[in-house]
Amino acid sequence: MVIVIRAVSFDLQPNLKGELIELRALRPEDWDDLFAVASDPLIWEQHPESDRYKEDVFRVFFKEALESGGAFVVVDKKSQQIIGSTRFHGYDPEKSEIEIGWTFLARNYWGGRYNREMKQLMLAHAFKFVENVVFYVGEKNIRSQKATEKIGGIRDGLVQKVYGNRPPAFNVRYLIKKPEWLVSARAPRPARETRAFPRSKWAAVNDRGYSRNDLTM
Repeated sequence: MVIVIRAVSFDLQPNLKGELIELRALRPEDWDDLFAVASDPLIWEQHPESDRYKEDVFRVFFKEALESGGAFVVVDKKSQQIIGSTRFHGYDPEKSEIEIGWTFLARNYWGGRYNREMKQLMLAHAFKFVENVVFYVGEKNIRSQKATEKIGGIRDGLVQKVYGNRPPAFNVRYLIKKPEWLVSARAPRPARETRAFPRSKWAAVNDRGYSRNDLTM
């Protein structure tokens, strides 16, 4: 008897749902809502392509995202508004590897909880198919480096990448391996400390999470 084992192809655009957000495939009709988010210059201030808030530059980004076959919009489940985008890219079955990147969120959603849930949804999906997930973050993008390290990314060297028509720029390569991620995913999270702040003050500092370290890759 001959047993044939068929390789399972990576599903690049699943519909992923968490408590806070939903990820669904990017569509051409998402342009207006996504550019409304991306047109904020402060989102891109530490990114190697810091002018991505401009319409002509973002149109190239949007077109490439559609053509990639792995791009998502991030939807706030409560408001049903598009709040950002992210992407699976570069599936390599021989290396058992996929990249997560091209991620940005509206600044109202910076702070940890939304980025963390987004990445946990994507990592849980990715590790059904691969053993390694990689991220590339601009060398000077300290904000996104911290965000990647918060979800378990381990520095794995420097590489050069090209953004748009700009010269090559150094990026920090981060790696998350499946065994280590499974251990961390099962570990209980420490309880969040709460304080008796007045509602107005608490809303100003903590409605979106712990800090303002989030994220454009």
